[in-house]
Amino acid sequence: MEDSVSDTIDGLTATANCTMPAITCATTDNQIRRCFPVMAQLRPQLGEAEFVKRVKKQQRDGYELAYLSDKKIVKAIAGYRFSESLSWGKFIYVDDLVTDGQFRSQGFGQQLFTWLVKRARARGCDQFHLDSGVQRFGAHRFYLEGRMDIVAHHFAMKLR
Repeated sequence: MEDSVSDTIDGLTATANCTMPAITCATTDNQIRRCFPVMAQLRPQLGEAEFVKRVKKQQRDGYELAYLSDKKIVKAIAGYRFSESLSWGKFIYVDDLVTDGQFRSQGFGQQLFTWLVKRARARGCDQFHLDSGVQRFGAHRFYLEGRMDIVAHHFAMKLR
């Protein structure tokens, strides 16, 4: 039973038993599919089959998808990767971080955020980075309360 087993990743124990929320890295198609309803709230342009296909492809390049489940229900998810750059040194970049709308403000997002910070520290990261859409005011409050700073503007250009 997936939610009753402790996951140890880089020396961090995600959970002790199924009575506490469990944080698991999604590696199988079924685990990735379980994350889709929550991810669809952040990335509504993706269908389930496309989501699984893209996650599997990105995982080959280092993307990881973690989910927090409580009572076998996925409550929050995070897609992230580890990298290194001249500007940031070794860092974690969180591509996707979302809590299911019906479970927001119940501490699930905070638990996953804290787990990500601990995971980054355990991997020797110098920095933690993410981008957030300018319209996501609730997310911005969450990040600022988590002691993150607004340090840049992200510019983008569609090429197709």
